[in-house]
This record gives sequence, C-alpha cells and structure tokens, in this order.
Amino acid sequence: MGSAGDLAEITVSDLSLRGEGIGRLDGEVIFVPGGLPGDRLRIRLQRRQRGHWQAELAGVIEASPDRRRPPCILSDHCGGCSLQPWSDTAQAAWKHNLVQQALQRIAGLGTAVRPILRAEQPLGYRNRAIIPLERLSDGTLRAGYYRRGSHRIVNLNRCPVLEPRIDRLILPLKADLEASGWPIDRHGGGGLRHLALRLGQASGEVLITLVSADQNLPGLADQARAWMARWPELVGVGLNLQGDATNRLLGDRTFTIAGRPWLEEGFAGLRYRIAADTFFQVNTGQAETVLPLLLEALAGGEGELVDAYCGIGTFSLPLAHHGWHILGLEHHRASVELAQSNAILNGLEARARFECTPVAAVLAQRLAPQLGRPAPDLFLDPPRKGLEPEALAAIAAVSPRRIAYLSCDPGTLARDLGMLCGSGSYQLLWVQPIDFFPNTSHVECLAVLERKISP
Repeated sequence: MGSAGDLAEITVSDLSLRGEGIGRLDGEVIFVPGGLPGDRLRIRLQRRQRGHWQAELAGVIEASPDRRRPPCILSDHCGGCSLQPWSDTAQAAWKHNLVQQALQRIAGLGTAVRPILRAEQPLGYRNRAIIPLERLSDGTLRAGYYRRGSHRIVNLNRCPVLEPRIDRLILPLKADLEASGWPIDRHGGGGLRHLALRLGQASGEVLITLVSADQNLPGLADQARAWMARWPELVGVGLNLQGDATNRLLGDRTFTIAGRPWLEEGFAGLRYRIAADTFFQVNTGQAETVLPLLLEALAGGEGELVDAYCGIGTFSLPLAHHGWHILGLEHHRASVELAQSNAILNGLEARARFECTPVAAVLAQRLAPQLGRPAPDLFLDPPRKGLEPEALAAIAAVSPRRIAYLSCDPGTLARDLGMLCGSGSYQLLWVQPIDFFPNTSHVECLAVLERKISP
C-alpha cells in the first residue's frame, strides 16, 4: 500500500451512504468522491483514517456503463447531489439494494422489500432551499452549497434540483444581497448566514427568509417591500435569527418583515399553511404517494391513531379525512400551532387534535387503551436519528396492533425495526422504499409492523 499523495488505480464496486465510490487497493477500502460502481479510476491517496483511505478522483480510465453527463455543470464540485452522473435506473436499483442490505445486516430481517417507487421528476422537485452565503474581500457575494467534505461554497446562480419557480429567484436575490452591503457571518462576525426559499407547489406562493446572526441589516424593511412588489407570488419575507456557532441552519425566532409568515400549500386534497421554519416534505409529489400506502398499512379507518412526530399535520389530516381519529404528538410548538390551524382550515378539528409535548416521554401514556377501547394504532415519522430508547420502550410496553414507520434513514430504521421485531412482539409485513430525493444518496422508506398474536 502506498502513502498520501500516491497515484493508484481502482475499480469502484459500491457507494457509501454519502454517495462516495468504494473500491479496494491491496486489501484496503478506498473511498473516492465522484466514483460510481463500474468505474475504473485513477485516484490520488489523501489520508488514512479508521481503517480506510480517503482519496480524490484523478481521472476516469473506463467509465461505468451507467455513467452519464450530469444535468448540472457544478455536479463535480457541489456536495448537494452526489449521484447526478449516475443514470436514474442505476440510482433506483442501488437505493432498493441499500434498504434491503441494511435490514439484513443490521436487523437480520429477510422480509422482501417492495420495488422502489421512483420519482416522475428526478429534477426540479425540491420545494425548499437553504443556501449558505459568503462575501469575498472585494464585496462580491457568493451563494451555494458546500463543496464535498468541506465548508467551501461552490458559487451557483441556479440549481436544477430546485423547483423552477424558486430556482429563478436565486440570481436576482444574490444581486440584491450583494448590493445591500450587509455583512455575512462566515466566521462569527455577525450578519447573514443563509438564504432560505420555500414554495407551495400547488399554490405557487413563495416565502423568502434571511437567516442572520443578528438584526444589523439596515434597510431590510425597504428591501423586503421591494421584493414583494417585484414578485406577485411572494407572500412573505422573514428574518430568522441563528447566532450560535454551530451547523444548525435555523434559529428559534423568525420575524415577519413584510407580508405573512406562512404560505398555502395543497396536499392530498387538503389545504395547509406552512411557515418558513416548520418541517414539510421537500418533494410534495412523492410525499403524496405515502398516503395510499398508509391507508393500506393501517387497514382502513375509523379507528384511533397516534401520529408521533406529526409536524404540521402533514399525514395526520389526510388520515383524519379518511375516517381516523388522530392524536398528533410533536415537540416543536410552531408546528403544533400550524397543525391545529390546518385542522380548522379543513374542518377536521373534531377528528384531529395535537399536543406540543416531548414525544418519547408521553408515548406510553398516549398509546394506552382508554375507557375500554383498544389501544390506538401508531404512525411514526421521527427525525433522521430514529426513535429514542424511551420511545422504543413505550411501544414495547403497550404493543399497539399496527405500526407504520416512515423513515429517511435506512440504517436507523433497520436498528429500530430490529429491536421491535427482535423482542418477538412484532412481525415486519413489508417495507416500501420511495425515492424522495433523486440524484442524492438519500431514500425514504415506509415499514409496516403487526403485533403477533399470542398462542
């Protein structure tokens, strides 16, 4: 084996969860960003860490048959969409296999994984963007996602993964922010940090949010009014304060500078109000494919259902519309307030109620049977880190009849399913991968579990 700086040749056999090519050299694992399965590459070794080598791509000797010209000219540098040079078919096959392997390797579950539901639109699907900013010494403003494995911004004027109606705003907004002279907080000095855009795909309404370490942005109100006058689809301009020296994107406080703090969106035949700082699935079309799967998973309606980590009621309200009585649990207060108002907006307040609470701490109590009725079924949509041990313990203690678990991380999903099924209380019925994030290494999954009947 060589040393850092040496050139070598490898054949890529797989991808890492971050979308890096994986190969072997003299028996050691090599990770190389930009490599695709089937590629024969020339690489330069960079550093050895934790039993593997990190390398950079020095040239493609023989391209994978699935390699293609990427639709974005920045894809070789930008860390946002690592799989753009790979065909849509190859991406889908790899994601399906990723889910299957995670379930087998981590949880020992051999249940057949359903064929992945591919996105009709592999580009132009993202309804939200949070774009880092920086200002160069000559005053030039740069906006873009980070280069792979770094905090160096790859300057962009457009992004083909974004929905075109917000993509077209990037260049003029950059020009206005550059002309403003506002400071950029890249090294703890105060000022702007990110530009956030959000679109209601059904309504066409747009929110612009500036994320800043402080409120020292002279003339912001005038600029916000100018944007509102320039773009009729723009319904609000906000300022989110995030002054912590962390990688956290949004702070806890958002102030409305012009217009209103929410946009309207249509989802599954219902109306939603969504704020700049509340969670909503970034691929509206693919998220809507989840609803019929949930109805299948939960075997009908007109029962009791706890929706844990419910957000703004994204799935609670369509399920209530189909007959379920929903209790939504969520720790983020602004999301709960929007969920409550969304229930009223759709006339579903009698069927859907929401609590702002630490989900894991109250889950056992909320799942317990009430007044002789059976325990409610359970829908889980936790963050990427998966379920807390306290939540898993609560589920094990009450054992609801059916569980539907929506996950954006196959690894944490497999871990949690392994614990639920490993106890002997549950059997895994099926897992449905859904490609919410084409051209990235991320994949969403819906898993369905049923309580075993005691002999």
